[in-house]
Amino acid sequence: MCIISLAWQAHPDWYLVAIGNRDEMHGRPARPLARWPGQEHILAGKDIQAGGTWLGISEQGRFAAVTNLSGYGPADSSRASRGDLLKDFLAREGRYSDLQSVDFSGFNPFNLITIVDGKALVHANRPEPVTKGLEPGIHGLTNGSLDRPWPKAGPLNAALAEWLQSGSRDTSLLLEPLADRSTYLVPPAAATGSPAQLEPASSGIFIENPVYGTRCSTIVAIDRAGNGSILERRYDASSECVGENSLNFSWQP
Repeated sequence: MCIISLAWQAHPDWYLVAIGNRDEMHGRPARPLARWPGQEHILAGKDIQAGGTWLGISEQGRFAAVTNLSGYGPADSSRASRGDLLKDFLAREGRYSDLQSVDFSGFNPFNLITIVDGKALVHANRPEPVTKGLEPGIHGLTNGSLDRPWPKAGPLNAALAEWLQSGSRDTSLLLEPLADRSTYLVPPAAATGSPAQLEPASSGIFIENPVYGTRCSTIVAIDRAGNGSILERRYDASSECVGENSLNFSWQP
């Protein structure tokens, strides 16, 4: 994901509502949202190139989403995939299943949000590895740090807050703000070699670009009873919708 707004225990009816767009090279292959074969408790899309994911849910009470962190030079293809952090965390097995013991400095720059055992954390590995707790509320994350989100995070947070206040349970309404092409300035420091350097100097929540742009929009909603749903809408290089599906799940920490 390259922009995500997360309502963490911010409403009496909702335990978690997260909405976001994955911005990526259109040529990088991916599988759509599904339950993973042999690990049916995991609901996520899959990056075919590296085998991990960018956002996912485990019915065992785990959530994770990652964004690139810009401003620290070009990505090093020899480093382990950031998507592996999510894959192992959600599966509760593998080299990176215990994030507390992982050396984050060995990965390309990232922001990572995780939720488990009633705790929401944001991890970042530049300028040095750090993990912070998220207080209840609405938080926005882009390719900048959580403390200094890019300008387009504000309108998406506001749209999520408005939906929560409306009392609606129709999560598909949140696809509209995720499709916002209104332009917002991207900090100059972003253009230093990461994929996000392909983002225009002014870009929208939805990036319309035939090379690097919004690949999918995702909405996760979990109510206070543990009833959950995840919806994914996918786009091609011309920014046309090419598929959409949703899955229901039970959140059982």
